[in-house]
Amino acid sequence: MGKKNKKEQKGPQTPVEQKKALKKKRRKRKLIMLVVEVILLLIVLAALYVVNTLNKIQKAPTLEPEELHINEDISEETQELLKGFEDVAIFGVDNRSNGNTDSGNSDVIMVASINNDTKEVRLISVYRDTFLDSDAGLDSSPNFHKANRAYAKGGAEQAVRMLNANLDLDIRHYMTVDFAAVTKVIDLLGGVEVEVDSAELKWINGYINTTGQVTGKPSSYLSAPGTYTLDGTQATAYCRIRYTAGNDYARAERQREVLTQIVKKAKSCDISTINKIINEVLPDVSTNYTNMQILTMASSMLSYELVGTAGYPFSKYGASLGGSKGDVVIPADAVSNVRALHRYLYDDNTYVPSATVTNYSSLVEQTYGPTFDKGDNPEAVTGSGVIEEDDFDGDRSSE
Repeated sequence: MGKKNKKEQKGPQTPVEQKKALKKKRRKRKLIMLVVEVILLLIVLAALYVVNTLNKIQKAPTLEPEELHINEDISEETQELLKGFEDVAIFGVDNRSNGNTDSGNSDVIMVASINNDTKEVRLISVYRDTFLDSDAGLDSSPNFHKANRAYAKGGAEQAVRMLNANLDLDIRHYMTVDFAAVTKVIDLLGGVEVEVDSAELKWINGYINTTGQVTGKPSSYLSAPGTYTLDGTQATAYCRIRYTAGNDYARAERQREVLTQIVKKAKSCDISTINKIINEVLPDVSTNYTNMQILTMASSMLSYELVGTAGYPFSKYGASLGGSKGDVVIPADAVSNVRALHRYLYDDNTYVPSATVTNYSSLVEQTYGPTFDKGDNPEAVTGSGVIEEDDFDGDRSSE
């Protein structure tokens, strides 16, 4: 007989060898099952961690468009264009109570407009004293007042209604933060670099003291003008300054400056820092985003770029109205400013203001006289000039 080939020689020749081979196969199968079980366990633990983390956010019910008073008379063309953007309202409340975002005046009112096609984000501050219909959507006659009154009256939902009605926007989601949240984020990022001038130095230390008392995180005072890496308490104090040249306009610009620095830092930090921010900050955040929406956004937002920030209204004037209204900022005029806003956020040169916005503009003029010629930057809203975007490397345009 000839020699057996190698394949035949490898097979078990005795019952003992066959038994050993079977045991070996079983051990291998058990090992594979163990690895699979460990992987599944890790996936489940990761999912539980994510869900537990997201559940720390103060959730509000997601409202239908009609509940957020999106103007029904916006043109079909504008409605179609707005579908390509995710507009998010961002509110900062000054309620002297950590973790309480249900009430208080919204000293920060911003709209972040996200273009999902170009991955660009533009940020607009609506000055807190802007003269708007703060009761929009409440089945009452227009009630013009300071913009920050809407949040105090009906929380974030009413503040969103105000923005949608007065600016022809389609905001469906919002996020609200308080002093504690901003302070924690900045501390976890290792601070933000800001130049403090002599006028700001006069006020910042007082705000450092009061902010530290509210957040429970006291900080050191600044001794001289200069460029600093501000910690959370110092940076939050910087955002609160309003008594320098430019008043509230300059304060809103400082808020945008700090937010811009936060975005820059966050885009370059490691996953460990991101996890710390999520764990420590989310309990101080209120939103009507669902967990799934937050996960979807978080997975892609680091690839987006903040390409421009500015303040609204673009052309304005101050007026002292007395009584509960006090000192306000009047758009000059509402129609022109809202038209410019749509050009800035959406590159929409064909937008026609709705009858709602046009009526608002007329009501203000009937009470206070023509407003357009009183504005400080009429060219920006007519299109013959440019909207002044922030330049945080240079002098503040609002001062």
